[in-house]
Amino acid sequence: MPIFDTQSRDQLRRAYIDAWRKHREGLPMEPLEAQIADVVALHPEYQAQLERSDDVVDRDYSPEGGQSNPFLHMGLHLAVRDQIGTDRPPGIRAAFEALAGRMSEPHDAEHQIIECLAEALWEAQRAGRPPDEQAYLRRVQGLASRPVRGR
Repeated sequence: MPIFDTQSRDQLRRAYIDAWRKHREGLPMEPLEAQIADVVALHPEYQAQLERSDDVVDRDYSPEGGQSNPFLHMGLHLAVRDQIGTDRPPGIRAAFEALAGRMSEPHDAEHQIIECLAEALWEAQRAGRPPDEQAYLRRVQGLASRPVRGR
């Protein structure tokens, strides 16, 4: 499977659809496909959409229309998991572990980190510069040191 940055939007979306189909059918998967399927499995709200592939490949998701882009959300999960796995930026793994240790599910901790990552990406895009890894890491570390929401 090609690396994400070599794929068009449609190819990337089809990679999610194919990984989820292989998972449902019990077919062998490449490691990246298994990672995608794991993230999809945690999001039942997106599964039916992926199973109706014609509906989602060409669809434009508009925040103005109140639409959440499932591919962006799941892609951010994959990015956060990769950051934790490689500990980049250095310290992200420890911050995740501290946050996840205080939550009922690691997936909940990922969602909080995704909010920080999305904010860092938005700021970078708006400023026309690369994301500030240290500012992002400080946000995540701040989450890990705050009282857990809802408790």
